[in-house]
Amino acid sequence: MSKVIQIRDVPDDVHDALTAAAAAEGLSMTRYLLRELNQVARRTQIVRHNNTVMHRTRDEVDASLDRETVLSVLREGRGE
Repeated sequence: MSKVIQIRDVPDDVHDALTAAAAAEGLSMTRYLLRELNQVARRTQIVRHNNTVMHRTRDEVDASLDRETVLSVLREGRGE
């Protein structure tokens, strides 16, 4: 079941920017914000999952890897 979210005290400049962005894409404010919230929620889930995997892997191999080392290895594996 869908839920209703109400946000109060949105600054005028933020509201104007969101209204313009929605209009530029031919979307209502509701559709635009729903799409953006979905993207934020997915990104948050991905970050949380990646953190879980990194911590589990670090514990399994009993090593201490910093974030930059992990990202460097990922980029190398992708050929970047």
